Amino acid sequence: MKTSTPVSQGWTLRLNTDRHTPERAPAGLAGTTVPAQVPGCVHTDLMAAGWLADPYLDRNEDEVAWVGRADWTYATRLPGSGDAFERSDLVFEGLDTVAAVRVGDRLVGRTRNMHRSYRFDVTELLADGPAPLEIAFTSAYTEAEAVRAALGERPNSYPEPFNYVRKMACSFGWDWGPTLVTAGVWREARIEQWSTARLAEVRPRITVAEDGTGVAEIVVDVDRTATGEHRPLRLVAVVGDASSEVTVPPGENSATVTVRVPDAELWWPRGYGDQRLYGCTVVLGEPDGGGEALDTWERRIGFRTIALDTSADAHGSAFTLVVNGTPVFARGVNWIPDDAFPSRVTTDRYRHRLTQAAEAGVDLVRVWGGGIYEDRAFYDHCDELGLMVWQDFLFACAAYPEEQPLRSEIEAEARENVTRLMPHPSLVLWNGNNENLWGFADWEWEQALGGDSWGEGYYLGLLPRVVAQTDPTRPYWAGSPWSGSWDHTPNDPDHGTAHSWEVWNRRDYNEYLTTVPRFVAEFGWQAPPTLATLERALTERPLAADSPAMLHHQKAEDGNGKLNRGLAPHFRAPADFDTWHYLTQLNQARAVAAGVEHWRSHWPRCAGTVLWQLNDCWPVTSWAAIDGDGRLKPLWFEMRRLYADRLLTVQDRDGDLVIAACNQSAAIWETTATVRRLRADGTVLAHSEVVVKAAGRSVALERLPEAVAHFGEVGEELLVVDADGLRAVHFGCVDREFAHPAASYEVKVSEDGENGALVTVTAGGLVRDLLLQADRLDGDARTDRGRVTLLPGESTTWRVTGWPRPDADAARAALFCVNDAETARE
Repeated sequence: MKTSTPVSQGWTLRLNTDRHTPERAPAGLAGTTVPAQVPGCVHTDLMAAGWLADPYLDRNEDEVAWVGRADWTYATRLPGSGDAFERSDLVFEGLDTVAAVRVGDRLVGRTRNMHRSYRFDVTELLADGPAPLEIAFTSAYTEAEAVRAALGERPNSYPEPFNYVRKMACSFGWDWGPTLVTAGVWREARIEQWSTARLAEVRPRITVAEDGTGVAEIVVDVDRTATGEHRPLRLVAVVGDASSEVTVPPGENSATVTVRVPDAELWWPRGYGDQRLYGCTVVLGEPDGGGEALDTWERRIGFRTIALDTSADAHGSAFTLVVNGTPVFARGVNWIPDDAFPSRVTTDRYRHRLTQAAEAGVDLVRVWGGGIYEDRAFYDHCDELGLMVWQDFLFACAAYPEEQPLRSEIEAEARENVTRLMPHPSLVLWNGNNENLWGFADWEWEQALGGDSWGEGYYLGLLPRVVAQTDPTRPYWAGSPWSGSWDHTPNDPDHGTAHSWEVWNRRDYNEYLTTVPRFVAEFGWQAPPTLATLERALTERPLAADSPAMLHHQKAEDGNGKLNRGLAPHFRAPADFDTWHYLTQLNQARAVAAGVEHWRSHWPRCAGTVLWQLNDCWPVTSWAAIDGDGRLKPLWFEMRRLYADRLLTVQDRDGDLVIAACNQSAAIWETTATVRRLRADGTVLAHSEVVVKAAGRSVALERLPEAVAHFGEVGEELLVVDADGLRAVHFGCVDREFAHPAASYEVKVSEDGENGALVTVTAGGLVRDLLLQADRLDGDARTDRGRVTLLPGESTTWRVTGWPRPDADAARAALFCVNDAETARE
């Protein structure tokens, strides 16, 4: 029998002045004891106690930078252990990051890795009753700078030394995130008491036999006390209604128990089948089965097979995920930590954010390597929602030394987290790093390193070995981007995974149309957050794109310059902030649409797109579809259209326009598409019908008839394709060259239940990319759709919730369209 007691009460925090006191620390804080929360961190505790301004607001981030340079001590009291158990362990699921742990006057251990758990034997220290616990945290800067001094400089895409310490890299700032270098007990702390033996590790290797039998090969490691060392132990594993058991002989510390489930129901990604989950329980007990269990482990597992097809073909070499024998076009998003203070992300918040992803058609979430291995709740929700997880090991955008003290920490971290996450059927891929192989080859790192280690031994040696030994049922890929070998440059679009960042950084989004990567693991376009989020985070008025506070919440190098240069090829210069805000958000949605429509139409040559990025960790101008306050940007609605099972788009194939019917569903999609070439006033110049038939999981291309395929007056005509409630609109020139009529539409508002309304717009003429910004109606308002282009006489309706006082004038003021952007907005 084992008991577990949380150590979550009575914590205090104090500034440790033994080494130094940062100059900007508030007067009076030294010597003051602050109440603390565990799990939590220094920043959130200081904010709660009134010692720290919210770093997410205005430019407060700069004012609180001293916190990361300080040393801190957390303290509480541990209960006595009594004599009911042979062993008492102090367990920390996460300490951030460099710490000395003392119980009473005894140093029980030191830590230097945020991404590991720690277990300390405190049996003797608690035998005589309660004892004080102190955790002294040294600034992560101090550790990183000391390791850098010992091992030498390494190239880094950002100025902070995150590659010298095993801590969430983006704590040190990123091109979308604040620099908030945290410290604290960021995951659960507890006392575990046990006797005889306990389950140290449980590693379920899940496969499906050719006859459909689900096979759970469960590898178990046990810890024993002195009295349990020479006793046989009994392991019983139960999966669903099936079970199996083995005996662990005296002196042995590992065993394997295999459970077979006949005709196992499979776990599928969303859109491909059900997400069948089986309860899996492993019980450690006495050999005769009598008495209480010594220890129990419980998880949910799912039976499915996962393979990575990297075979050579006429276009290079593939990168296609194959689930249960079915090749998948991955409709993905990149995930960053949902808060710069990860301890604030609750189970409910994980579920809400991941549900937002699923509702946008996403079926794959890539956990990016500059963040954290997320909480178990993240992966549980992905299991339930059918969201495949691509898990990076935590290396990003820098050269990482391979010497001690980092190497042993990295191996321990990798082994623990592979073991921790492998029960989850949603986990489909281990990835070695983010952009580090690319950096070595193409960013002049090799020359700067001069022969020093930089991480290759991790990505091509240590990590694949850990995965092969621990979790051999899943594929491993060395990095993103990575072409599969040094025979090709790492970011070769014809081989493996590719990142598309020339577009956005230097090129217009139409450049997406010039390549067909095998798998687009990163691409994206920036836009500011919603207006309500900006108004909450910034006190400067009036809001301006280039105000000091606005620029502080734009972390990308020359980010606003890139936003404006991205508008220039398409639109006239915006006359005011509201127009700039609308056009930049619209441009983000259009850029992503250009890429996804093009790449998806090239399935199976291109086998996936992973948008950078789903979420934000604070209020910021970024590539996210959901802003830092959790509000949906227009990109989210566009992603829902782009990632739907059926997508209708007009594409260019060798100079000819074609209808591309992208069918991700299993059923055949057979339809007749109505194609019209029109003037902006609605006059139909040509009309045709095209029969389209796309088999399940395929793309059908149909060339447009001559009458509709060529514009007479390119600046006055548009092409509209309608089929099964889907529409594709194609213009032959950029917006600024098109003769848009003045916006003409009627707005009607009717109530729709409590705090809800229907906003119906009827167009008097062509209205292009009409967008209702619900947050302008009320900070809590939400709507059900994004941009829409209306032809003369057409209507559309937005359903708005969280709007307690519906008003037609307010609705009109919250509507924006390209037509209006041609002139200054009143």
